[in-house]
Amino acid sequence: IKLKGFAPKQRIPDIEDKTLDGATPDVLIIGAGVVGCSIARELSRYKLNTYLIEKENDVAMAASSRNDGDVHVGIDLKKHFQKHYYNSRGNAMFERLSEELDFVFQRTGHAILFSTKWEKLLAPIMRLKARQLGIKGARLLSPDKMKKYEPSIPSWCTGAFYMPTGGEISPYKFTVALAENAVSNGVKLFLNTIVKSMNIEGGKVCEVLTNRGVIRPRLVINAAGVFSDVIAEMADDRTFSIHPRKGTNLILDKKVKSYAAISMGKSPFAKDKDTEVSDSKKHTKGGGVAHTVDDNVLIGPNAIETPEREDFSTDKQCIDEVFNKQKKVAEKMTRADVITYYSGIRASTYEEDFVVRKGIFTKNIIHAAGIQSPGLTAAPAIGVDVAKWAVELLGGAKENLGFSPIRIGVPELKKLSSEERDRYIKDNPDYGIIICRCEEISKGEILDALSSPIVVPTVDGIKRRVRPGMGRCQGGFCSPLVIEIIADKLGIPVEQVRKSGTQSVILFGDTKEGDREL
Repeated sequence: IKLKGFAPKQRIPDIEDKTLDGATPDVLIIGAGVVGCSIARELSRYKLNTYLIEKENDVAMAASSRNDGDVHVGIDLKKHFQKHYYNSRGNAMFERLSEELDFVFQRTGHAILFSTKWEKLLAPIMRLKARQLGIKGARLLSPDKMKKYEPSIPSWCTGAFYMPTGGEISPYKFTVALAENAVSNGVKLFLNTIVKSMNIEGGKVCEVLTNRGVIRPRLVINAAGVFSDVIAEMADDRTFSIHPRKGTNLILDKKVKSYAAISMGKSPFAKDKDTEVSDSKKHTKGGGVAHTVDDNVLIGPNAIETPEREDFSTDKQCIDEVFNKQKKVAEKMTRADVITYYSGIRASTYEEDFVVRKGIFTKNIIHAAGIQSPGLTAAPAIGVDVAKWAVELLGGAKENLGFSPIRIGVPELKKLSSEERDRYIKDNPDYGIIICRCEEISKGEILDALSSPIVVPTVDGIKRRVRPGMGRCQGGFCSPLVIEIIADKLGIPVEQVRKSGTQSVILFGDTKEGDREL
C-alpha cells in the first residue's frame, strides 16, 4: 500500500566507496537488528562466507534497542500465527543463550492485574488459553499471594494472572552479544551500508547495489525491519506491507527500583474511564511497568500509527499518556522519577503477523520481515529456521568445526563483590578509575568495549555496551571523560569523536585560543 506523493524519510549513510564492489558472499543478510544478528550467529555454525550489512553505524539501532526488553510469554497471541510459533520456541532458549553469550537474563515472570471482581471470572479461560499455547505455570493469584512475586502491586488490585515464564533482558546488549559472537566465528559485518536497488535475472537476485559497491550474493536474507517490504519489492518478492506503529517508553531512576520487581500491567479487559476504548481493542498489550535487568523501572509503551518509519521523536502528549496510564500501576511514581524517555517503531504488517518464509517469486531470498512484538523473544528461534533454510537453498554447507558458542562480555564491576573487584583492579588499575558515577562504570570497562570484536567508537556506541551516561545525569558528568578516553584510544583529536553517526558532532573546537599566533 502506497500513498501517492508521500515518501517516508530514511536515514542514509553519507559514505560512498567501493569497499564491497565485486564481493561474492554465499549469504548476504540485510539488517543487523536482533533478527539479523540471530541469523548471522546461526549461519556462523557453517563454513559459509556470510556478510551482514547495516545502514546505521552500529547494530541494534532501531526496534532492537527501542523496546522494553520483555521476554514475552505470548498469552495474547493466536495459536496458528507465526508470532506464537517463534515466541514459544524463542522463550525457551534464553537460559542457554545467556550462559553462552554472557548477557543478563532474569526470568522474573509477568502478571496481568485485575481491577474488578468480574475480571477474575476470566481466569479459567485465560488458564485454558495458556495451556493451549503451551505456557507453563500460569495461574490466578490473590493479592496476598501475588505479593510474593511483586510486593508493590497497586491498592486496587483484586487479583492477578501470573505467568512465571516471562523474563527481562537488555535488548541492545543481547543484540551486541549475538553480533560479536557471529563476527568471532567468521561473519563479516559492514556498517554504514545501505541497499539502493537489486538486479533480478531468471527469478534470482544477481546483484545488490549498495553505497559501498555492487555485491553478488548467492542468497539474500531480508531482515531489514521497517524497510523489509522495501527490500522485498526490490527483490520482486513483495507480498506484504509494513505500516509503522510508534511506541514511547519512560525510564525511571534506580532509586525507585522498588516500584516493580517483575513486569506487570493492568488487565486490558476492563474499560479504563480515562480512555475511550479498552486496550483489548487495540494492537497492543497495553504496556506496563517492568523492573529491568539494569535495575531501572521502565514504563510503557503506547501504540500510535505513524506514516514515518524512522520517527524516533518523543512528544509531550505521548509521554503524558504513558505516565498517566501507568501511574495507576506504579502508584508512588512522580514526574521527578523519570530520567529519560525514548520512542521506537514497530514493523507491523496488516496481517499483524511475522513474515518468515522463503521467496515465492524470487528463488534466492528468505524473508524475516514484519517483526514486531514479540520479535525480541522470537528472534533466536527465527535465526535457527532461517539458517536451516539458507543451507538448504545453497545445496548444503560444511560445519564450521571452529565454531564457539561462547562470548565473553565486558565484566560489570559494580555487580561484583569487593574481593572480586579488588582482583580486577590489581590486574588492571583502570578498573579502579570511575568515569560514570551514576552507573559506577570504570575506565577499564570503557576500554574493554573499545577492544571488543565490534568496535563502535562513539559516545552512544560505548553507552550501549557498558552504560556510561545511562544514569540520573544522563551523561552530564561522564560524557566529556568518555570522549577523552575514545580520543586517546584512537589517537585522534576530541573534536573527531562523534555522539553517534558521522554528522552528530559534539565538539567543534576550542572556545579560547590563547596559544594561537597573531
